[in-house]
Amino acid sequence: MKRYPEAKILIDGDWRMHDPRSVINPFNETEVGAYAHATVADLEDAVSAAKRGIHAWGKLGPVGREEIMTRAANLLRERADEIARTITLEQGKTLREARAEVLRAAGNIEWDGHEGRRIYGRIVPSADAYHHEVYRQPIGIVAGFSPWNFPIASPSRKIGSALAAGCSVILKAAEDTPAGAFELARAFVDAGIPRGVLNLVYGDPPTISEYLISHPEVRMVTFTGSVPVGKHLTALAGDHMKPVLMELGGHSPVFISRTADIDEAADAAVAAKANNAGQVCVSPTRFFVEDAVYDRFASRFVERAKMLRIGNGLNDDTDMGPLINSRRVSAVEALIADAKAGGAHVLAGGERIGDRGFAFPITILGNVSDATRAMQEEPFGPMALLSRVSGVEEAVEKANSVRYGLAGYAFTRSALDIKILSQRLEVGNLAINHFSSSEPDLPFGGIKDSGIGREGGIEGPLAHTVVKTVMTLLV
Repeated sequence: MKRYPEAKILIDGDWRMHDPRSVINPFNETEVGAYAHATVADLEDAVSAAKRGIHAWGKLGPVGREEIMTRAANLLRERADEIARTITLEQGKTLREARAEVLRAAGNIEWDGHEGRRIYGRIVPSADAYHHEVYRQPIGIVAGFSPWNFPIASPSRKIGSALAAGCSVILKAAEDTPAGAFELARAFVDAGIPRGVLNLVYGDPPTISEYLISHPEVRMVTFTGSVPVGKHLTALAGDHMKPVLMELGGHSPVFISRTADIDEAADAAVAAKANNAGQVCVSPTRFFVEDAVYDRFASRFVERAKMLRIGNGLNDDTDMGPLINSRRVSAVEALIADAKAGGAHVLAGGERIGDRGFAFPITILGNVSDATRAMQEEPFGPMALLSRVSGVEEAVEKANSVRYGLAGYAFTRSALDIKILSQRLEVGNLAINHFSSSEPDLPFGGIKDSGIGREGGIEGPLAHTVVKTVMTLLV
């Protein structure tokens, strides 16, 4: 069985390992490996390498870039089982979820590679003596920052869109889960990507972000993570007049209509809530249930949630893994305590499991006041908050009352409900009668405090380009 890899940094095609820091398994708090800690000198080298690499990448053209990206995607598929085990060790999610994440990363890279061939300019009709053209060109070096909850899928979005557009990349991956990004970068190296096109670092987040964002050779910043950090990085980028792509937090509303298949909706809610132990920006959190079916939905939701087997993600019979660290446990416990103080009833879960590791059950709260912290702050954990509503109008009003606007869900058979939700729910992604919110060929991102710009679809690569207009007087 393959051991947890040394998560080295990648600069100019070379792997570096120095000042190693520990990686902790969130199930049992044991050390599973180490990652390299980048210095400012490493960052300087990474920028220089990316500056050289973008020229080599550009010479390959769209077809050459597509070939390398497709090879990298295929290598990820071939290595899916071993990479999945690595991700489970560092992040805690089940092997099933980890393997699906690796395959999703491969799909993202493959889609972006193909889409890079379709970044077109245009010719604009003009007077006889003139010729007007519009070009889309790579924006330049992109600094990407990826989170710990999806160690390989999130970096694949950062890397794929930038590479497809012809950019070079410096990726700062998460220190809690470094090996997912390492395996992604290794696949690109093995696929033959030119030196310097892709660079990978870990280290002190403020040092890395401030250095890269302020560097004049870095032309764009892309980040997935919390709202406060995203706002901070956006402000830094604004000081240097650099565009950003921000995929930030969410607090996803779910409308359960009296017309829905209630058992099906509750079962789907349990599966969605268990995904990654609720540590997902699009995880369903605020359930607005029509009064006529509230008791039935709550009963089924609680029954199925209590059946989940929570434990070591490496075990085949585990349904849900642990939270990532003690900080997440404390954060969830604080939100539960505040909700209970505000009159909420704990219908399921509510307490950490055991005293070693960070396992926490799905916690379902009923009668949750809109004024509680849990209803206003992203829980980023296995919490589900149930509220009664009179219908879709009240559900939309309550759903839109928070500053988040990433994903939303609804279970309904009413065409009128669907029209109202589609037009009025303030989210970037809406799923009706299911909980899927992201596919490689569809744009993904939020509104309000949940972000700026879109990853995925044709919008992802286009976001990494600049537009140049050329007007020629023919003489």
